[in-house]
Amino acid sequence: MADGLTIGQAAAFVGVTIKTVRHYHRLGLVKEPERDSSGYRRYRSADLLRLAQARTLAGAGVPLAEIGDLLDADPEQFAATLNDVHRRLTEQIEDLIARRDTLDRLAHGDRALLPDRACAVLDRLTALGFSPDYVATQREAMVLARALIPAIFDSFLTQLEHSLDDSELIELIKRGIEARSWDPDDPRIEELASALADKLLSNRAALEMPTTPGNQSDTAARYGLVNHHGEDQEPSIARLNALVEARLRAAGITIPYQ
Repeated sequence: MADGLTIGQAAAFVGVTIKTVRHYHRLGLVKEPERDSSGYRRYRSADLLRLAQARTLAGAGVPLAEIGDLLDADPEQFAATLNDVHRRLTEQIEDLIARRDTLDRLAHGDRALLPDRACAVLDRLTALGFSPDYVATQREAMVLARALIPAIFDSFLTQLEHSLDDSELIELIKRGIEARSWDPDDPRIEELASALADKLLSNRAALEMPTTPGNQSDTAARYGLVNHHGEDQEPSIARLNALVEARLRAAGITIPYQ
């Protein structure tokens, strides 16, 4: 030990690789020892201490770029820097936990894209006997609503929740689902639209849409994409929705035009 250790021995003693020791040298974290008469760099206790300190800090999550200054800092600066590193590591841990939770939710399809409250509404639709296809369409509409018009998403969910508390409205909605197989000109569509509009108007307060900032034509386009999602595949449903919206507008309810 009097003559010091080779780089290989020093690396082994400290618990790192020779490549890591050389990397610490390049970054200036640990100075390279002077060569002895035989041309070898010999590491002594002070060098090993610096290597061990650098390795410990790096293992604790301190960025390599900050370790040099940290090792040369006074006790007050050292403590302050460690507190900052602790804060950043905590933020990273919280971010990783959130990502892990998202992966867990991915196992349940679009639940990764929706809050628990929205998922509860979807579960209620299933419990009320709505078909998987209808529930899937509502899930897609929720994802669109949350992405395109987030300012009214909570109100959107509130309207859905109130709807599911009304047994008469539920039966009308189920009749509307049956209308998928009807011809668009079937007179029953007008009758159903009238019944749906009357039922919705019986609780006008629930139909009020919150104002959204920004261009109104843009808002209308976003609303249309959500409210008319899937209609291009179902012309009878498109006509039913158009008739219901027309009746609501005629009654003074503000519904954006797409």
